[in-house]
Amino acid sequence: MQEDPREMLNDFVNGLDEFSKMDATKDSVESFMGLLGTTYTEGALDVKTKELISIGIATYNRCLYCIVYHTYKALEAGAKRDEILQAAMVSVAFGGGPSMAYSVTLLKKSIDEFEKDFA
Repeated sequence: MQEDPREMLNDFVNGLDEFSKMDATKDSVESFMGLLGTTYTEGALDVKTKELISIGIATYNRCLYCIVYHTYKALEAGAKRDEILQAAMVSVAFGGGPSMAYSVTLLKKSIDEFEKDFA
């Protein structure tokens, strides 16, 4: 399975946009986006820390689109490669081999792809 992180990010963001315009899904997407907006604001934890937590959860759950999206958002929030990788390694402590597999493949590809956007 060869994933292109940028293509996956675009597919996810465009899919959300498309669903936000459909009568059957727009209220749900609006509610979901409201939750994200509330959750990913500065508070007791800064946004970078919240994105690093999200990296750990995404790799633990093996959610491909979550890995890609939150890698991008973590870098955007100022996270560095080593911080992202260490957050992923926490998930490996809980998730074992499957979490490691997603960390050494899709997560690494995502960092490699998006890191240059924030250099």
